[in-house]
Amino acid sequence: MPRRNPRHPDRRTQRRKDVTHRADQRPGGAFRCAGCRLDVPLGAPGTAHRNHCPQCLISLHVDGRVPGDRAADCGGRMEALSLFARPDGEWMLIHHCLVCGELSANRIAGDDNPLALLRMAVRPLSDSRVPVRALLAL
Repeated sequence: MPRRNPRHPDRRTQRRKDVTHRADQRPGGAFRCAGCRLDVPLGAPGTAHRNHCPQCLISLHVDGRVPGDRAADCGGRMEALSLFARPDGEWMLIHHCLVCGELSANRIAGDDNPLALLRMAVRPLSDSRVPVRALLAL
């Protein structure tokens, strides 16, 4: 039987994963962002492992099917395309690999740039091809 989160009994707790990191990481448990070149610590509040830059939200295609497994051979740059919210209210980022075209969903972390997240969330409202009244009526 899966373990349950005491704060949210309808949700399973996220288990800690054995993550093998790549050799090109920074000393002190950090990696350099492929987009903004920020040195990003591996620890992330609200998630078991970090998989994207908290400043520009760019990731690398290093995970295979399971988050944190570092089993993908692609290694391409992944741009944050959009956001969606789970039924429990948790926000997820949709990343698109610029090399192989794969899409993946990643949990946001507690230290992600709120301005970058909100810009992405309101992007459909700024699209002139979609009437704003139609979106607000949903």
